[in-house]
Amino acid sequence: MLPPNDQRRLVKAALAARKRAVAPYSRFRVGAALLTRKGEIIGGANVESASYGLTCCAERVALFKALTEGQKDFIAVAVVANGAVSPCGACRQLLIEYAPKAEVFVADPATPKDIRRFTVTELLPAAFSDFKRE
Repeated sequence: MLPPNDQRRLVKAALAARKRAVAPYSRFRVGAALLTRKGEIIGGANVESASYGLTCCAERVALFKALTEGQKDFIAVAVVANGAVSPCGACRQLLIEYAPKAEVFVADPATPKDIRRFTVTELLPAAFSDFKRE
């Protein structure tokens, strides 16, 4: 389990990322921060489109950024948004594929010290993560 000081540091990084959200339609700003086993933190924020299906969540932005920069072996992710919401289904699916053992920390920007903890597996039990090719 990630020590409390590291949890707070990761939430702080997600708070900073949240400031860069591009949310002109919903005004619902979300920040995320991934932590690698090497101690590197990669942040991301949600980016909206007028065509809502093209919108990308903060968790996916951070994950895609990290993966395309050659990062892997993620041990934790923090998500900060009003209401301390947990990742959506699409984000949960990508986390189970690329960060299956990660801890997930969620917090509200108004009370960032109140951190809820989950595992990726708890958020997506019986996940579609391993399939055999014919």
